[in-house]
Amino acid sequence: MGILSWIVMGLIAGAIAKFLMPGNDPGGFIITIIIGIVGAVLGGFIATTLGLGDVTGFNIRSLLIAIGGSVVLLVVWRAIKARR
Repeated sequence: MGILSWIVMGLIAGAIAKFLMPGNDPGGFIITIIIGIVGAVLGGFIATTLGLGDVTGFNIRSLLIAIGGSVVLLVVWRAIKARR
Protein backbone atom coordinates (compact mmCIF):
# COMPACT_ATOMS: atom_id res chain seq x y z
CA MET A 1 0.00 0.00 0.00
CA GLY A 2 1.15 3.50 -0.71
CA ILE A 3 1.64 6.20 1.89
CA LEU A 4 -1.62 7.89 0.96
CA SER A 5 -3.52 4.63 1.50
CA TRP A 6 -1.89 4.24 4.94
CA ILE A 7 -2.91 7.76 5.88
CA VAL A 8 -6.50 7.24 4.74
CA MET A 9 -6.74 3.84 6.44
CA GLY A 10 -5.10 5.30 9.55
CA LEU A 11 -7.62 8.13 9.64
CA ILE A 12 -10.51 5.70 9.37
CA ALA A 13 -9.02 3.22 11.86
CA GLY A 14 -8.16 5.98 14.34
CA ALA A 15 -11.65 7.46 14.14
CA ILE A 16 -13.29 4.07 14.65
CA ALA A 17 -10.94 3.22 17.53
CA LYS A 18 -11.78 6.55 19.14
CA PHE A 19 -15.49 5.81 18.63
CA LEU A 20 -15.08 2.37 20.27
CA MET A 21 -13.09 3.83 23.18
CA PRO A 22 -14.43 7.32 23.87
CA GLY A 23 -12.64 9.44 26.40
CA ASN A 24 -10.81 12.66 27.01
CA ASP A 25 -7.61 12.28 25.00
CA PRO A 26 -5.40 15.25 24.22
CA GLY A 27 -4.45 16.17 20.69
CA GLY A 28 -7.74 15.91 18.88
CA PHE A 29 -7.83 15.19 15.15
CA ILE A 30 -4.07 15.09 14.48
CA ILE A 31 -3.34 12.66 17.31
CA THR A 32 -6.26 10.50 16.14
CA ILE A 33 -4.68 10.27 12.68
CA ILE A 34 -1.26 9.47 14.14
CA ILE A 35 -2.70 6.81 16.46
CA GLY A 36 -4.60 5.35 13.50
CA ILE A 37 -1.54 5.19 11.22
CA VAL A 38 0.77 3.76 13.87
CA GLY A 39 -2.02 1.43 15.00
CA ALA A 40 -2.47 0.18 11.44
CA VAL A 41 1.24 -0.60 11.22
CA LEU A 42 1.18 -2.22 14.68
CA GLY A 43 -1.91 -4.26 13.81
CA GLY A 44 -0.32 -5.41 10.56
CA PHE A 45 2.84 -6.43 12.40
CA ILE A 46 0.93 -8.33 15.09
CA ALA A 47 -1.32 -10.07 12.55
CA THR A 48 1.67 -11.10 10.44
CA THR A 49 3.57 -12.35 13.49
CA LEU A 50 0.59 -14.41 14.68
CA GLY A 51 0.11 -15.88 11.19
CA LEU A 52 -3.25 -14.22 10.60
CA GLY A 53 -2.10 -12.71 7.33
CA ASP A 54 -0.84 -9.29 6.46
CA VAL A 55 -2.28 -5.98 5.39
CA THR A 56 -2.56 -6.42 1.64
CA GLY A 57 -4.62 -3.47 0.55
CA PHE A 58 -7.63 -1.36 1.33
CA ASN A 59 -10.15 -4.06 2.23
CA ILE A 60 -12.31 -5.04 5.21
CA ARG A 61 -9.79 -7.48 6.67
CA SER A 62 -6.98 -4.92 6.55
CA LEU A 63 -9.27 -2.30 8.07
CA LEU A 64 -10.20 -4.63 10.95
CA ILE A 65 -6.51 -5.36 11.58
CA ALA A 66 -5.77 -1.61 11.55
CA ILE A 67 -8.64 -0.90 13.94
CA GLY A 68 -7.42 -3.62 16.29
CA GLY A 69 -3.93 -2.16 16.27
CA SER A 70 -5.31 1.33 16.87
CA VAL A 71 -7.37 0.15 19.85
CA VAL A 72 -4.29 -1.58 21.33
CA LEU A 73 -2.24 1.58 20.83
CA LEU A 74 -4.97 3.73 22.37
CA VAL A 75 -5.07 1.48 25.46
CA VAL A 76 -1.28 1.74 25.81
CA TRP A 77 -1.40 5.53 25.26
CA ARG A 78 -4.01 5.95 28.01
CA ALA A 79 -2.06 3.70 30.40
CA ILE A 80 1.05 5.80 29.90
CA LYS A 81 -0.87 9.06 30.33
CA ALA A 82 -2.57 7.74 33.50
CA ARG A 83 0.78 7.16 35.22
CA ARG A 84 1.79 10.81 34.88
